[in-house]
Amino acid sequence: MKTDSSMVISMRLPARSGKRLKRMAAAHGWTPSDASAKLVEEGLRRADFAFIDFRDSPVGRQAYIQGSSLAVWEVIMVVRSFKNDVAMVAKHLHWPQARVQAAFNYAKAFSDEIDSAIADNDSIDEDALFRMLPQAQEFIVNKLPRK
Repeated sequence: MKTDSSMVISMRLPARSGKRLKRMAAAHGWTPSDASAKLVEEGLRRADFAFIDFRDSPVGRQAYIQGSSLAVWEVIMVVRSFKNDVAMVAKHLHWPQARVQAAFNYAKAFSDEIDSAIADNDSIDEDALFRMLPQAQEFIVNKLPRK
């Protein structure tokens, strides 16, 4: 999490919460201070944006749409492929339009984060994919003859 400036705010946590925070920080290679700052920022974003949640993923913590397996950047890729037509994306995903709009709103506010995730995704070519997933197999679809 990048910030231009920062402020120190101390807080008192129950011992059990402090231990959980330290475990989480250690698991991610963060300091407890960094972990608490990230969690506070995520909580503030959840409060500001409907349907947004944060989860660990193979590339770090990411914003997701609640109740789905899609990260916000993935929804935005679909939105862009539909020329920013939120209603059409909602129909395509079988979602209420408000969920797609929530992803769109979040992406607008945090465009650097979302654009960076999309750029990372776009940088993966077939060779890189097979290096990362050696168990992957090429799947070729053959059209069935019409009857």
